Amino acid sequence: MDLLEYQGKQLFARAGVAVPEGEVAETVDEAVQAAERIGFPCVVKAQVQIGGRGKAGGIKVAKDAEEARAHADAILGMDIRGPRGEGPFRVHQVWIEGASEIDAEYYASIILDRSEKKALAILSRMGGMNVEEIAESDPDALVQRHIDPAAGLSVDDARALAVDAGIDDDVLDGVAEIMVALYGAFTRFDATLIEVNPLIVTSGREVVALDAKV
Repeated sequence: MDLLEYQGKQLFARAGVAVPEGEVAETVDEAVQAAERIGFPCVVKAQVQIGGRGKAGGIKVAKDAEEARAHADAILGMDIRGPRGEGPFRVHQVWIEGASEIDAEYYASIILDRSEKKALAILSRMGGMNVEEIAESDPDALVQRHIDPAAGLSVDDARALAVDAGIDDDVLDGVAEIMVALYGAFTRFDATLIEVNPLIVTSGREVVALDAKV
C-alpha cells in the first residue's frame, strides 16, 4: 500500500522524525481555514501517489488567505500525470503546511534490497531531484549501505554514512538521528520503501522531512 504524503508524514512524526506542521483538506474552504490556522506563508500541496507534482502545478506557495483559496481551488480536482506519463491522478485532497526556509536539500531513503534480503540506506547531498537523475548526473553522490537486520542502524553508523555523503558538519548528528528514526519507522511499520526528498536543513539549521514517500 502506497501512502499519501500527509499519511507518510504522520507516520514519520510517530517515529520521531521532524516534519512541518500541516493539515489535510478536501474542500477549498477547509484548505483556507487550515492555512489561516497554520499561518502564512504556507504551501498548498496536491495529495497524489506520484512524483513531479511541483512541475505539474500541484504545489503552490500562498502568502495570504486569498492566494490559499485560489491555489486550493486550482489544485483540488486537477489531474496530475507522473514524470513518465503515469496516470492521470485526480487530486481529492491537499496538504497545507507552513512554508520552510531552506538552506540545503538532501535525499534520504531506506529501501528493501530483495536480492540481499536486507534494508539499504541511501543518502545524498543532491536532494530535490529524483534518485534516477542523481544516479545519472553523479553516481558517487548516492552513498549506500546495507543494514544488518540483527544489528540495526546505530547512530554511529548513520553518522559515518552522513560523513561519506558530504553532509554539512553542523548537521551531521541531526541527519544521523533522522536516518536512525527512518530505519525505526521502516522496521516498525513493515515498510519496503521510505523516501524523503528533500530532507531539508532549515535556516535555523534544523533537519526536517519536507516530503514523505512510504
